[in-house]
Amino acid sequence: MKSFNYVIKDEVGIHARPASELVKEAKKYASVITIAKGDKSAAATKLMAVMSLGVKCGEEITVTVEGEDEETAFYGIKTFMETTM
Repeated sequence: MKSFNYVIKDEVGIHARPASELVKEAKKYASVITIAKGDKSAAATKLMAVMSLGVKCGEEITVTVEGEDEETAFYGIKTFMETTM
């Protein structure tokens, strides 16, 4: 299992469009990717669950990756976050 913390830089946080792009990216991998904010967490492949976290600009999330391609998924999701969110 690998994880990293990330502070959201997008002015409007994780709203519909970036959440949709995140889900699309997460579905590329076999690993389970989870996003957590505080005591709430969501599977990164579930659009409504990701949006229900209500992540705003400046808030920190924890992304956890676990599975058969976790190394590839970890770097893929991390790069996605850094360039998109």
